[in-house]
Amino acid sequence: MKRNIYLNPLSFDDAQNCIDTEFRFKENHKTEIISVEDSLGRISSSPVIAKLSNPNHNAAAMDGISVKSASTHEADPRNPVKLSVDIDFKWVDTGDVLPDDMDAVIMMEDLSEAEQKSVVITSPAVPWQHVRPVGEDIVCSEMIIPSMHRIRPVDIGAMIGGGITAIEVIKKPVVGIIPSGTEIIETPDQMIPGAILDSNSRMFSAMVSEYGGTPLRYSPVKDDYKLLKEAVIKALEECDLVILGAGSSAGSEDFSKSIIEEIGTLLFHGIAIKPGKPAIFGKASEKPLICIPGYPVSAWIVFDRLVQPLIRAMSRVKAEPKLKRSGILTRPLVSSLKHLEYVRVKCGQVGENTIVTPLSRGAGITMSLVNADAIVEVPREYEGYPAGSEVPLYMLKPWEEISERLVSIGSHDLLMDIINEIMIRNGSSGLSSTHSGTMGGVMAVKRGECHIAPVHVLNPENGVYNTHLLKQYLADNEVVIVKGIKRVQGLIVAEHNPEKITSITDLAERGLSFVNRQRGAGTRILFDYLCGKRNIPADSIKGYGREMNTHMSVAQAVLSGTADAGMGVESAARSMGLDFIPIGEEDYDFILRTEVLDSEAGQTFLNVLCSEQFKLEVNRLGGYILDAPGKIIRKEEC
Repeated sequence: MKRNIYLNPLSFDDAQNCIDTEFRFKENHKTEIISVEDSLGRISSSPVIAKLSNPNHNAAAMDGISVKSASTHEADPRNPVKLSVDIDFKWVDTGDVLPDDMDAVIMMEDLSEAEQKSVVITSPAVPWQHVRPVGEDIVCSEMIIPSMHRIRPVDIGAMIGGGITAIEVIKKPVVGIIPSGTEIIETPDQMIPGAILDSNSRMFSAMVSEYGGTPLRYSPVKDDYKLLKEAVIKALEECDLVILGAGSSAGSEDFSKSIIEEIGTLLFHGIAIKPGKPAIFGKASEKPLICIPGYPVSAWIVFDRLVQPLIRAMSRVKAEPKLKRSGILTRPLVSSLKHLEYVRVKCGQVGENTIVTPLSRGAGITMSLVNADAIVEVPREYEGYPAGSEVPLYMLKPWEEISERLVSIGSHDLLMDIINEIMIRNGSSGLSSTHSGTMGGVMAVKRGECHIAPVHVLNPENGVYNTHLLKQYLADNEVVIVKGIKRVQGLIVAEHNPEKITSITDLAERGLSFVNRQRGAGTRILFDYLCGKRNIPADSIKGYGREMNTHMSVAQAVLSGTADAGMGVESAARSMGLDFIPIGEEDYDFILRTEVLDSEAGQTFLNVLCSEQFKLEVNRLGGYILDAPGKIIRKEEC
């Protein structure tokens, strides 16, 4: 089968206008009748009118006595009036029916003397005091809620109070979700090389539910034109909107475009957005038929920006307004001129500034969505933004959740996740961590872009770690070093070390493949230092230019067999069942801005380093040595 071509993708605005024009759902909605008790979050299809008044009788609003107000007019502190039960008053509790011949209630607290058969009052009652008249809350035949109203808990209480037990609501649109691809599997126990767990369709199902629809997920369909066409036709019969997962790009087995053209109308193939360009929108049986790219981030972007409005229009569930802010970029954000690009970012508050750090931009990096606090949209025909630019943010998380975090930029280690977890368990907002390597963290501190920079850099002149950074790079900044841990650096190799690697020299002499850390990472600086001591040219090591941003990524490369070795920490090797060749110990410490020490979050951070919880987690991981964690070293001590 020939490959699909989509050379002229629509702009985002044109794609949105096309969808809005083709699909109009503001009238003729399907409805259903459900129990009021089950109606939370649903949309009323017509006004709801009270069948009963509430209260449906004149009711005592207080505990006390019901009286005829006229019989109490003479009561005065100097002229107490004695009333007799069943003649002048009746005992009532809150909510009791007011006797027909009574028109007021006197609270128990206002009775001067009270016995079972008589009471004494010293002030008169006015008509209808402390009485809830019929219909005070709801009057029979009045509107309780209007049509197209999203039902809240208070609405349910009001409807039941008005005698309503069932309500007609907009029927949730059924959204069919068809995962496709021969490589797609349902469960981890089916995993083989080349297989992919079907995570996208589960994500789609959750998004459909969140947006007001009912997801109907079908079993994955293999890359077979006939089978996929049959699945689509069946879904169109059963659903109000159909989504095909994957099969939208230009591969020879991407059948979605041809199927849409055969059974319906192709509206467009390709949108000038990144990620998400290959998306296909069509129409069949007057229903939307959409093919979403397979990469998880592309899938989320297309679903969130273009499918979400469709589902909300069909269900009449209004979207919550997106919280918008702006912030300062910590590093350049380069973009293509061809696309509207959605960049996932981490955020934090440092001083008066909102700090924005871009995350990995790969369309397949699901964790960039999990970790993202916001999205930066880079408009089409923009080349991006330079470091230090103020950029608009579309928040994905509440700002209150973000603003109290400590912002950490610098070297990666599993310990940062542990520290964050313990801080959160202890009631703190935790850390906002991004991994830029040690020198990236040092420069971020210098520019006032973070609170904390995890660092591990050897001073080759005296063999001491990290303290030289304060005077060499941060002489004009108010900072301290907080001691962390000693960790073991070395070569991460495959289980049982099949290549019998013993040192860095083996990599160069035997042509073994290597995976490196990114420029500026302390591990890379150490590796370069060790190569220099051995007179090993960097270009003699195969894979020296292949860079990873974390120790876990290095370990994964070795585990997958794409590298024979990588430089990293022992804990990363152990966590993946790999072997490890120790090269030496290093100090993994933290540069802190001085004002952080006096903050509540800063004190929590220091307490965690000194805690028994931290010690237990460090020992569980292995490959670390605790040496006065939490100790503060000031600049004058360096």
